[in-house]
Amino acid sequence: MSNKPPPPRPAPRLYLATPIVEDPARLVAELPGLLASADVAAVLLRLKETDQRTMISRVKALAPPVQKAGAALLVDGHPDIVARGGADGAHLTGLAALEEAVPSLKPDRIAGVGGLATRHDSMSAGEMGADYMLFGEPDEKGQRPSSQAIAERLDWWAELFEPPCVGFATSLEEARDFAASGADFVLVGDFIWADPRGPKAALVEADAAIKKAHATAPASQDPAGQEHG
Repeated sequence: MSNKPPPPRPAPRLYLATPIVEDPARLVAELPGLLASADVAAVLLRLKETDQRTMISRVKALAPPVQKAGAALLVDGHPDIVARGGADGAHLTGLAALEEAVPSLKPDRIAGVGGLATRHDSMSAGEMGADYMLFGEPDEKGQRPSSQAIAERLDWWAELFEPPCVGFATSLEEARDFAASGADFVLVGDFIWADPRGPKAALVEADAAIKKAHATAPASQDPAGQEHG
């Protein structure tokens, strides 16, 4: 039996959720600078509900600046407009939505999922082929688990399963905690856009915080229980 420790997990990356988008013009102008300032793997596009044609045109406007920056653009819900808008995938909420969307998205596009209330739901989503699991987002009533419960779920998933896990952070402190708990990605949104210094300063700070938290977390241990420094 080898005593060689498993390879360390890569440092977590940011997953930036947009505000609810009605007019994409401001974001189209702002995103290139934002995405150049930090290590953002993907952007979650939250669209204002309207007719399908209008939503597709908004996706078409935002996909190029995101993809040009080397990030993936995912649409929150609406898997039926992903291909027509030129997006890279969709984020689904709940197992039923995932099951319905997987045939149209895979294998060419990303199918991420949240709304996973139990560990069993998370494992079921993995078996269905979800590309990542999001833990910690608010439910329809705005309720969400405690930060500690979210961190524990991330730690459990990261230790046992291959598909990436994402922690939904509502503050810089949560972003740090979730990175230290084994999140592969940290989803940041409202607190970034609401920062009085502007979203770029907030995003740069969040990026540095999750990288540092990951680097200093006492994650890997050898079979004797000794930590590797």
